Amino acid sequence: MRAVFQNELTNLQERLIQLSDLRLDAIRDATVSFNAADIGLADQVISGDTTIDKLAVELDELAIEILTRQSPVARDLRIVVSGLRMSATLERMGDLARHIAQLTRRRYPDHVAPESLRDVFVQMSAETIRAAELLTRLLRTQDVALANTLIEDDRALDDLHRSVFDLVLAPDWSGEAEQIVDVILATRFLERFGDQAVSIARKALFLATGEWAPAHG
Repeated sequence: MRAVFQNELTNLQERLIQLSDLRLDAIRDATVSFNAADIGLADQVISGDTTIDKLAVELDELAIEILTRQSPVARDLRIVVSGLRMSATLERMGDLARHIAQLTRRRYPDHVAPESLRDVFVQMSAETIRAAELLTRLLRTQDVALANTLIEDDRALDDLHRSVFDLVLAPDWSGEAEQIVDVILATRFLERFGDQAVSIARKALFLATGEWAPAHG
């Protein structure tokens, strides 16, 4: 029975990695579509989100089945419960990628971000993709050093997020009100994507060490 249980835990881990891979593809495509005003790629992200949602539901069903049939305790219980929580977080990250693509579609053929903010959003996109890549590597390897790197690197994304607010709220900003709303939404989606990655990294650290990493401001 123990071998069966371990196989089920391995299956749970593999599904988390698969979900993380799909979310990585989604945020890559969403940011490319955003920065290039590529409506075709945006539509792919929007339609592809149903696959992420379906996989998340299947993962949750597997975790609940394990809890029901195996009645795990101690660290095994933490692994299964953490899998449930990570699944929900990864699904939300897929939703954030879809939201970015939807902004692209709504503004097409124009860009969401004005010329003056394009470089900032390119930087934010790169930081977001890096976080997604680190997270997938973390789930695949269980390397706690990657979790610490991901948590620390999130500061750069937070700084870029604040810089967008500073720019659009400056007295000399000349954009329209609707454009301000879209830009703020876009930067918030990217920043929240990074926050969700950090949330999973902190859960992974807890599983590995039994201690919660301190939240950063």
